[in-house]
Amino acid sequence: MNWANRVYIKTPAEIEIMRQAGRINAEVLATLKALLKPGITTAELNEAAEQVLRKHGCYSPFKGYGQPPFPASITVSINEELVHGIPSPKRKVREGDIVSIDCGTVYRGFVADSAITVGVGQISPLAQRLLEVTEGALYAGIEKMRPGNRTGDVSAAIQQFVENHGFYVTREYTGHGVGRQMHEGPQVPNYGTPGQGWLLRPGMVIALEPMVLVGTDKTRVLKDGWTVVSADGSLTAHFEHTVAVTEEGPLILTALDDL
Repeated sequence: MNWANRVYIKTPAEIEIMRQAGRINAEVLATLKALLKPGITTAELNEAAEQVLRKHGCYSPFKGYGQPPFPASITVSINEELVHGIPSPKRKVREGDIVSIDCGTVYRGFVADSAITVGVGQISPLAQRLLEVTEGALYAGIEKMRPGNRTGDVSAAIQQFVENHGFYVTREYTGHGVGRQMHEGPQVPNYGTPGQGWLLRPGMVIALEPMVLVGTDKTRVLKDGWTVVSADGSLTAHFEHTVAVTEEGPLILTALDDL
């Protein structure tokens, strides 16, 4: 990946712009979480996301990205779909589903990127545990986002947290630096070795995104060219925050409120 070695150190002023972008991104996700009821279509979720982005004069870096060009502003992935699900007017959310929503926001030239997985109504105990473990792994990784640590420390913390709970991390999709581009260096896998990888320095901004599977670490891509599913059809979950490395410790840029 040619972007993986392009690491850009952000100034405090740039990080503040990214914090504003992150708040907007968080507002989008909070809006969609409130709308997640049985019967809503994934296309309706995409339209609601675009309404929030337009209100703030923003747009999503997802739309038109890649090949074939991604056709929507968010990804919506349900149950065995890990990431990159394409919103559709034909796809309705059902009681008991777990729905992963990934959103990006471009504000004043900078990108924020975050994701949540939400249970719809009453979900299974396994699904609930999967959500808790995946979100817990995100925060385990964030805790290691400190100057002097390395990306391998972050990756290893995510992997250890997930595997200690009997689940699997994807080996094919990773976290990444973010800034003026949606994908910058360093690449941060969800598995790794402590003490290895890029040295973390103040001003680095990384989107950490544990992607966790119940039954396997293997995935496949559907015929639409985008939707990634677990190879065995088991449940998956995805949580993500954009996080800045600072002298004071990790700063979550995609939270609604300061943490």
